[in-house]
Amino acid sequence: MDQPPLEPVYAAVVLDAINVKVRDGQVANRPVYAAIGVDLEGHKDILGMWFGDGGGESAKFWMAPLTELRNRGVADVFFLVCDGLKGLPDSVNAVWPSTIVQTCLIHLIRSSFRFASKKSWDGLSRDLKPVYTAVNAQSAAAALDDLDTQWGARYPAIIRLWRNAWQEFIPFLDYGACRRLPPARRECRIGAGTWPRGLVEPAGSGGV
Repeated sequence: MDQPPLEPVYAAVVLDAINVKVRDGQVANRPVYAAIGVDLEGHKDILGMWFGDGGGESAKFWMAPLTELRNRGVADVFFLVCDGLKGLPDSVNAVWPSTIVQTCLIHLIRSSFRFASKKSWDGLSRDLKPVYTAVNAQSAAAALDDLDTQWGARYPAIIRLWRNAWQEFIPFLDYGACRRLPPARRECRIGAGTWPRGLVEPAGSGGV
């Protein structure tokens, strides 16, 4: 079957995997890997899906799909968003050396609440928000220190989670606090450049 053509450059590519039950003599879990691309016009498309071996996601497996995407014409990716899987940034940068690897914020937040008692969720949500809505990395670090003061003794695993993911969490902060645009506003300017239409706009940049 012919594969669809790919863009030479993507503003963002999101990598993720889900485990599905497959019957092959017996029922077993197998990961299905997916790459979703956002082009320079803000359009999203599935770039590829692959079955993996074993019962969990593997950073080693990603090397082959990423190389396949490059061989199909993807020369560069600005942001590559992933779930913080250990070793995955090395695989990404082996294929696209200039790509910025960004840990998925949703994965970080969801993982944070897994370490906390449900009765703490409201307060934790309130105190965690300043970390990921900070205007820059310095402000985010200060907010994380405040979170540590408030919750670190009770939930040290949450603080450890964020500190371990820090270098892959902070890159998007360099591009301003972001929010979605309404349909009527399709271009987002960051400094002297532009961000893909239909995605996000820095807060305070004049957008609605």
